[in-house]
Amino acid sequence: MIRSLYLSFVSLALTAARVLAAQPPAGQSEFKPLSEVPPSEQLPGGVFVVVAYSFIWIATMVYVWFVWKRLRKVEDEMRALQRSAPEIKRQ
Repeated sequence: MIRSLYLSFVSLALTAARVLAAQPPAGQSEFKPLSEVPPSEQLPGGVFVVVAYSFIWIATMVYVWFVWKRLRKVEDEMRALQRSAPEIKRQ
């Protein structure tokens, strides 16, 4: 019991030391206007927005298509059940 507690404490201490030692790089200290930024570091924001929205819309349409396809299959199975058991009435 004490050994497992000791091992847990040591592993926690080593993990915490490693996390605290990894400091993020120093950030920019002041604002730089876009005219001062080199062209190689400028990103085309409009293209990224269009690509992101396109991806979301396509993913949504694919999801709706899969749900519609599964729902149609379930409805077909329900119709087949109704035909095979006519004594069961809808509620």
